[in-house]
Amino acid sequence: MLKYFKLLPIALTVAITACGGGGGSSGETQESYTITLRAEKSQLPLNVAGIQPGIGVYSPYSTTVYVDARKGGFPIPGGENIFGCNLAAGLDTGALYYLDGKAEHEKEVDDGNGGKIKVPNAYRSITLGSNSGGNSFHFSSADQAGTARIVCSVTDPRDKQQKFASADISVGGATGKPASVRLEAQIPGYLGTKNNIKGLLSQMAIQAFVLDDANQPASSVSGGNVQVRILSGTEAALGARLVSGSQSGSVLQLPTVGGVATFALLSGVDTGRIFLELSTDRFDNNVSNGITDPITAIYPVSVLEALTLPPTLADVDLGDVTKEVPFTSLLTVSGGLPPYTWSATGLPAGLSVDSSSGLLSGKPSKDAEEREYRGTVTVTDKNKVSATGVVRLKLVGGLPEDFAIGDCNSNAVCSIGTAPVGANYTYSFVSSVSNVTWTFTSLPAWLASGTTGSAGVLNGKPTVADCGARQFLVTATKGAATVTRTLSITVVSGSTPALACP
Repeated sequence: MLKYFKLLPIALTVAITACGGGGGSSGETQESYTITLRAEKSQLPLNVAGIQPGIGVYSPYSTTVYVDARKGGFPIPGGENIFGCNLAAGLDTGALYYLDGKAEHEKEVDDGNGGKIKVPNAYRSITLGSNSGGNSFHFSSADQAGTARIVCSVTDPRDKQQKFASADISVGGATGKPASVRLEAQIPGYLGTKNNIKGLLSQMAIQAFVLDDANQPASSVSGGNVQVRILSGTEAALGARLVSGSQSGSVLQLPTVGGVATFALLSGVDTGRIFLELSTDRFDNNVSNGITDPITAIYPVSVLEALTLPPTLADVDLGDVTKEVPFTSLLTVSGGLPPYTWSATGLPAGLSVDSSSGLLSGKPSKDAEEREYRGTVTVTDKNKVSATGVVRLKLVGGLPEDFAIGDCNSNAVCSIGTAPVGANYTYSFVSSVSNVTWTFTSLPAWLASGTTGSAGVLNGKPTVADCGARQFLVTATKGAATVTRTLSITVVSGSTPALACP
């Protein structure tokens, strides 16, 4: 006997959500509306340098994402504000971009050279129009590894139901092995000295971050996977110590939770800098059993006696400084916390700066080279904060101790002869030393002075005979060195002595 069964249609509603590595798939559909989402690249590298998004082969941190919707087998009608897309899950870094060049999708920023440039705005969600049933936008990675899920939707105008599709983009790739360590200190990031009277905190909380190749937290282990050490060699390191739980001293070996270890740093009584060395072991991520393949970083922490503005030094131009002539100049500092300690380099031999007063003094050596000098002066205040300034000077040669003027080498009055009435008279002072200047004081009225090159010249024509010698002063100068002599000259009456002069 044949039996017949009647097949009754059963209405089924099937929801399909696109997923998976970038390619995506058909989204939720109801009869005629479907939506797909596809990323051109499903894997992006970490963007640790913060490179701006871009299009093409020279934009490795960006990918184009395509959204498409169809009504039955045909593109849905075009229009504005058709698609809504957003970063829905996964990474909380990275962003969506229009990259369409429209002003409303860009912002103006400094270009680093005093100018302005326009860069694309970053979005967590965007709205797109439809052209031939689809559109495209861009996703750019940041410095965090993981998977970003992008979801787009479209609304069926007939029943107002939304259809969804998603695409996943993987950023970086975590290894779990340590690749870097870094430090974050409690604000304000500096310490006061122990028992300081200015109310500065003498201890601070610090966190050490152990990160893998993909800038993700390194895996935790049963032993310590980060070592913290106070480096010796500074005054501030004396008496300073690290504490964490039951551990206390200049070295700690700490486990991390989520790649982070927390400890405290306590200051000593001296100012300056404490240098903390962070170490981890890439070999096995365990410092408790020795460090085979060290990954290290060193961070300074300032220890202050009091809060002040940092010291500053202005550049100083001392002009000409003469060899073998005593010289002094007091240098000054602004800001900082006294007392100060001074030092200098690059000065001519014979010149130095006093370490406590900042007095630059000395007698430049006769063997020092005559030229322009550009010395560097450093001042350090009680907080061990330093500032530098430039001291410019030009070292010039002076006059030798036995410098002679007109063969006159003593303080006696030296004659330069006689001048006949009515005859032109000339006398030159010429030096074997270069760049000498000459000045004359108390010259007779008929005698004038001048210079020819580096020579001092006297010339004139006497009209009346004098009774006896007339005295005057001549001074030779080079730099800060001077030599003065008293000279005399006698005017006579031509070939016959003046009757008025006995």
